[in-house]
Amino acid sequence: MSVAGSSAAMTLEEFLAWEAAQETRHEYVAGEVYGHAGASDVHVTITLNLGALLRAHLRGNPCRVYLADMRVRVGADAVFYPDVFVTCDPSDKDRTHTKENPVLVVEVLSPSTAAFDRGRKFAHYRSLPSLQEYLLIDTASRAVDLYRRGADGLWVLHPSAGGDNLALASVDFTCSLDDLYEDVSFPSSAP
Repeated sequence: MSVAGSSAAMTLEEFLAWEAAQETRHEYVAGEVYGHAGASDVHVTITLNLGALLRAHLRGNPCRVYLADMRVRVGADAVFYPDVFVTCDPSDKDRTHTKENPVLVVEVLSPSTAAFDRGRKFAHYRSLPSLQEYLLIDTASRAVDLYRRGADGLWVLHPSAGGDNLALASVDFTCSLDDLYEDVSFPSSAP
């Protein structure tokens, strides 16, 4: 992630007005603005696979699936563009550019953002009362880390790898990792 051009911190309202005029997407964390780089073939394929599977599963349901171009606002301190997320909250239907109540957030990891997605970004997402699950999908191997909020409010890791199934309790959905990674060819070490 790279900091956008200004060295002065922006308020959330300033950021939202500024970003509306930009050609590329940016994320916002506590006054800092970060550019959003393009994604690899593997990243885009995984995102589309999961989005399509969730959309088919939730058809006719009040829950909505969104992909990378829809924002999630996390309080007054952060705005992110998750790779995939689901919201079931009726109030989110009326919000045209930014949703606030996801039950599921998915980040497809890339080498440049993995540490941020696992750390600081997850810390922000955990503050959302609506969020039930946070899914991190590896792009270097067939492996996912699913964090699920328990009844006690604690987040528990549910990893899956290889030929396992992925079960998302927040939306009553199960798929195989074969379906999630369909058409994915893992790259060699070359860019």
